Amino acid sequence: MGVGLVDSHCHLDLLDLKRLGATLEEVLEEARRAGVEAMLCVCVDLERFPRVLELAARLPGVRATVGVHPNVRSGRDPSVAELAELAADPRVVAVGETGLDYYRCEGNLDWQRERFRRHIRAAREVRKPLVVHSREAAEDTLRILREEGAGEVGGVMHCFTGDRAMAEACLELGLHLSFSGIVTFANAGPLREVAREVPGDRLLVETDAPYLTPVPYRGRPNQPAHVRRVAECLAEVRGEPLEVLAAATTANYRRLFLREAA
Repeated sequence: MGVGLVDSHCHLDLLDLKRLGATLEEVLEEARRAGVEAMLCVCVDLERFPRVLELAARLPGVRATVGVHPNVRSGRDPSVAELAELAADPRVVAVGETGLDYYRCEGNLDWQRERFRRHIRAAREVRKPLVVHSREAAEDTLRILREEGAGEVGGVMHCFTGDRAMAEACLELGLHLSFSGIVTFANAGPLREVAREVPGDRLLVETDAPYLTPVPYRGRPNQPAHVRRVAECLAEVRGEPLEVLAAATTANYRRLFLREAA
């Protein structure tokens, strides 16, 4: 439909194609029909990284990241050197998904915090931005980002659900804020208020597919085509035409991840 959107955070390798009743190629064609021209396929563990990289190599408009999600306990826990080596691939445009998650993990979480630090150090080494996850861990997330100099490379606080103070702190660190289908939920009024105030040059949209399906598609698996609904909601909240918001978020994606000049 010609609006030129980017899904700045999805997991193409995790899509439930059986539930979607479609092939991956059909899912991507539906996204194109919705105006989605590019996608960032985000890695959550190193065991799946080869598949993520293969998708980025094979599919037009798809780029990859490398990282280990804070909830992942099994599999390889990479060193700074390994992350930097994998992130040096030109198909990889960011380091992550990384960060802290105190909602799903309990006990001594020093292992999460140390892993997060290694990801930031790797990102600084290869001069690529970070894809940051933070759930019920805002204070520690911000503290570690500051202590490790994450502002040198920037990045995105993906699936942002914080308050205005959290948004301001992220912006001060040089991060972009990305909004997912959560912004369409009935109980997300406070989040929509925050989204209204985010500077247009620091805003991104995402699906986090196959998770966080937006209204009115709740109950179905999420997919990149639904980033259009996220963008429509944000455009309405911000009092902007969809085309204006799409152009801004796409330019932000290209500047942040592809290092294209504005």
